[in-house]
Amino acid sequence: MELPMTSNARVLVVGDVMLDRYWFGDAARISPEAPVPVVKVERTEERPGGAANVARNAAALGARTSLLSVVGADEAGQALLRLMEKEGVDSSLHTDEHLSTTIKLRVLARQQQMLRVDFENQPTHEVLRTKLSEYERRLPDCDIVILSDYGKGGLTHIGEMIRMARAHNKPVLVDPKGDDYARYAGATILTPNRAELREVVGRWENEADLQQRVQTLREKLGLQALLLTRSEEGMTLFADTNSHEPAQAREVFDVSGAGDTVIATLAVMLASGSSMEQAMRLANRAAGVVVGKLGTAVCNREELARALA
Repeated sequence: MELPMTSNARVLVVGDVMLDRYWFGDAARISPEAPVPVVKVERTEERPGGAANVARNAAALGARTSLLSVVGADEAGQALLRLMEKEGVDSSLHTDEHLSTTIKLRVLARQQQMLRVDFENQPTHEVLRTKLSEYERRLPDCDIVILSDYGKGGLTHIGEMIRMARAHNKPVLVDPKGDDYARYAGATILTPNRAELREVVGRWENEADLQQRVQTLREKLGLQALLLTRSEEGMTLFADTNSHEPAQAREVFDVSGAGDTVIATLAVMLASGSSMEQAMRLANRAAGVVVGKLGTAVCNREELARALA
């Protein structure tokens, strides 16, 4: 399996962005105030999360990547903008005075996550409507669209976004959330994990039952394909013909952000001329690389080439 040239691929990512903050330290004693460990913080780190991590992954594979989202008029929003510039992503982050940029703060001691603290609220309708007009203007300049739904309100108009993209003959990949997949009707590919799919089609008894439930969902929503990520079982592409790839990770360290890597790799490879099956295999290899890293991470082109070798 060869890695295609990706430098001409143009990817537009739209969705919920967040700032991932990591506090690393040591936990050598228990607090006298409550039966909890005391973490002495020794260093901190910031990384793009959510749709920003998807865009970062696409850029790391060499694609020309644009990101469209909403952040708060705050320090975290500015930090995200700086991080995305550093990653080489063309970012348009609309600011909303009434919004706090979503922050996920993870406290780690001895490489173990001790605590996660989330700061978030929902964006206003007006800011999202403004984003929709810019989205339409950007469509002619991309080859493929990724809609990264983290359920934070950034994709309120996702049905309209899918219709606009299809009107411009652009494939649309969606990382879905929640139990209402009707809002994703007309998308090209959905990329749920097992828990997310189970929430929509119910618990399946065996592989044949799963195939039937997915086929029914594909017909109902008009999907070209559905890529199911299955953790230690690898991933399965349900299309006109189905194909499966076993998991590639030698050692799983942290699965956070692996779904971002999968959809980003899938999009970049499809935009670079790969078939769906080839793109799935490459996405599976990239996921095998990132789960061996701590926190939200990327698999760059060189790492993917080594994984293929």
